[in-house]
Amino acid sequence: KEILEKYHYLFTLQWEGIIGNIRVPSQAEWEQLLTNCSAFLFYGMERFMSHILLNRLVAMNIPKCHLVILLDLVRSKQSYQRITNSGIHKSYLRLGIERPTETAMLLSLTGVHSIIANQWYTTLQENAERLEILSENLLSIGRTTGQTVHILQK
Repeated sequence: KEILEKYHYLFTLQWEGIIGNIRVPSQAEWEQLLTNCSAFLFYGMERFMSHILLNRLVAMNIPKCHLVILLDLVRSKQSYQRITNSGIHKSYLRLGIERPTETAMLLSLTGVHSIIANQWYTTLQENAERLEILSENLLSIGRTTGQTVHILQK
C-alpha cells in the first residue's frame, strides 16, 4: 500500500489487482489479471506457481505482458503448512515445475517478455526492499529492467 501511495502520480491509476490477505484470488481472477496486463507484480508468500493451476497457465497466451515481477518465496509457519498440505497431492515433477527457473521458462513460453524473480527463499523485509528499489528505478527514474536488475544485484 505504501508503494501505491508513493507512486500514485505515475502509472498506478491504471493498475488493477488484488491487495491484502483478506482472500485468495480465484483462478479466473489470476487469468484475467495476467492476460489483461502489460506488467504483472506478484508480492506474496511461498511460490507463485503454488497459487495458480499449471494446466491453465500453460494454455494461456500472454503476449501483451511485457514484464512479470515475482517477489515470492517468503515462508511463514502458516504458508509452509498450506504449501505442505497442497503439496501432498502433487507429483515430484509437478513440484519441480514450481521452482523459480522452471516458472520463468513457463511464463516465457506463454508470451511474457521479461521476468524478474527471486531465486531462493527470502524474508518479507527483503522483498519489501526489493519492491522499493524496483518501483523507484522503473517508475520514478525510468531505468530499463536490465539496469534495474543490475542495481538489485548490487
